[in-house]
Amino acid sequence: MLQAQARPVHLYMEANPNPNSLKFVANFMLVDEGVSFDFPDAESAKISPLAQELFNFAAVERVFVASNFVTVTKSESVDWSEIQGIVRDHIKQYLEAGKAPVPVNIEKDPLFDENDSEVVKKIKGILDEYIRPAVEQDGGAIVFHSFNEGVVKVQLQGSCSGCPSSTVTLKAGIQNLLTRMLPEVKEVVAEGV
Repeated sequence: MLQAQARPVHLYMEANPNPNSLKFVANFMLVDEGVSFDFPDAESAKISPLAQELFNFAAVERVFVASNFVTVTKSESVDWSEIQGIVRDHIKQYLEAGKAPVPVNIEKDPLFDENDSEVVKKIKGILDEYIRPAVEQDGGAIVFHSFNEGVVKVQLQGSCSGCPSSTVTLKAGIQNLLTRMLPEVKEVVAEGV
């Protein structure tokens, strides 16, 4: 896990396809490359002091932390213009204090499992190399869940969860890529949606 330290923090905001999510991008890595943390509610945020603090804002419904950004999803009843400055300033002050957003050490690569079949290893490799960077650009993540009888199940995290474009991304993007690269894959579905 990367250790946060007091440093100048530059934080800018990026919109993404989910109108209820906003990506707050820092000028340094917040967590290790390829690692992400999705907090769909305050109860799940016990390992992240930053996420716990953000859930104190009534409008915040989800917090996602990956590489050099934090994606915050707000309730539909609030407009971003009302809260984006407050949320940005809070994240900036938190990081300027040298605190880690998620102070947890990852012992092993969460993508690697020596018990995976060759097809699952290939699926995970394609998701990591081709899809993760594109989805992170939109403030989210799609994580491998399982593969059974030609069906790949993934979990949507961050801005991807609840995004109106997620079905198109899932079917037109990820499913097309995986079925084209691996004949064993017939379909991709989102778990828990």
